[in-house]
Amino acid sequence: MSCSVFTGEARLYNVEQIREIETRALAHQGEVTLMQKAGLATAELAAKICANKQYPILILAGPGNNGGDAYEAGYHLSRQGFKVVCLMCGVFEKYSPDAQAALQRARSSGLEFAELQTLLNTPSQNWGLIIDGLFGIGLKRAPEADIARLINFINQLASEKTIPVLAIDVPSGLNADTGQPVSHDSVLIQASHTITFIANKPGLHTGSGKDYAGHVTVNQLDISDDFFPECHSHLNERTPLLQILQPRKQNSHKGSFGDVVVLGGARGMTGAAILAARAAQYAGAGRIYCSMLAEAPAYDSLHPEIMFRHAGDISLAEATVVVGPGLGTSNAAHALLSSATQTAQALVIDADALNLIAADSKLQALLHDRSTPCILTPHPLEAARLLHKSIADIQNNRLPAAQELASRFNAVVILKGSGSIICAPDGELLINTTGNPALASGGTGDVLAGVAGALLAQLGNSMDAARIATWVHGHTADELVKNGTGPIGLTASELLPEIRLHINQFAYHAKT
Repeated sequence: MSCSVFTGEARLYNVEQIREIETRALAHQGEVTLMQKAGLATAELAAKICANKQYPILILAGPGNNGGDAYEAGYHLSRQGFKVVCLMCGVFEKYSPDAQAALQRARSSGLEFAELQTLLNTPSQNWGLIIDGLFGIGLKRAPEADIARLINFINQLASEKTIPVLAIDVPSGLNADTGQPVSHDSVLIQASHTITFIANKPGLHTGSGKDYAGHVTVNQLDISDDFFPECHSHLNERTPLLQILQPRKQNSHKGSFGDVVVLGGARGMTGAAILAARAAQYAGAGRIYCSMLAEAPAYDSLHPEIMFRHAGDISLAEATVVVGPGLGTSNAAHALLSSATQTAQALVIDADALNLIAADSKLQALLHDRSTPCILTPHPLEAARLLHKSIADIQNNRLPAAQELASRFNAVVILKGSGSIICAPDGELLINTTGNPALASGGTGDVLAGVAGALLAQLGNSMDAARIATWVHGHTADELVKNGTGPIGLTASELLPEIRLHINQFAYHAKT
């Protein structure tokens, strides 16, 4: 995965790395400080969001440098003719020198200062914009007492009056690394926009981050790329993916695009295997076989192109095998998975196959020792079983969990969820940028597994297949919702024709 294809905004750095970059940059900053640059960038974005000056802008300025950024923003907005009201939530003597200077500049610009109790007692006040400068990336514990009351008040007010909220760096209360609240009982600012500085943060794009950060803008504050370490985490976006899937040659045949075998479909769960097989068909595999543990149907009336077999009646040595959809956990399922792990040319492992592996160290060893492509597609519960942890452990550490899974099982991992994470065995990872709650329904995971299998059969590269499959799967749901289908009630089957459309757009580089 070449880093050269990713833009600056796609690079993701954790808090420790951001601190190191900031330290290097501070040692070389000129007359205009990083805080002044951050404040100006915030003010410029705020002015675009709040183009109408009819209502004042409310700024919440916290006790640290995030508050200093907020004061700088208030200074510039006031100079531009906006009425600005600032709630000071810090003590002047405890501010850094830069933050003290920012506060003095804000006072000199003529903006107003409000008292907390006065603000809380005037819930009818309308604001053109609220700027959250309470806490930045350094927050370690949940906001308490009056600040917690303030955050709840702002969230309710913004929701009731449809007031945009701009968070500085990260929404207050959100862990910038994990995408979860800084503690289990933490309150969080619900932002419609976030402007984040120096580099993008993973927590804005996975877990709860996508619910609280809103639209994210990155400003590097003119810091030279020379101060940035090599990046191993990026956003999974469309443009870099366009280089992977190529137009098909005229001189092609069905054997040119690989065979996909879906292994699953125990009694009562045959629909999962059929969905995966149909998804592989729509995603462009040359031939698709559906191998059932239950009695196999003669054919699929909607898609008679799919060939059905009884489990164990087909060779796996030259096929890409999708194992798990509707597989169950019987002895027969275990034997089928063991055979596939040892003989399949390439593997996509999903659903019950993951649960069988989690419970069997011999299967784990077989999987780790494979030298051919493999993709695992766990949701958080399956990941927790594989790593013998709780779901909370997985969700509070989504990036490290994905890296541990990929390393332990020597496979590319798609850790599903809000901001799905795609991770290679060497630790390189991507956070997916597409998808929405429409995918939170039965069968959509089977569709993802089938798409991943079809792309793996065509490309032969598990990371490339996983990257495209995850992006297209989410983008398809986004487009359906945008056009009025869902998110409530969207079915897995409805994804299929749209998936075909978007994969063709990838292959032929059509603009969407």
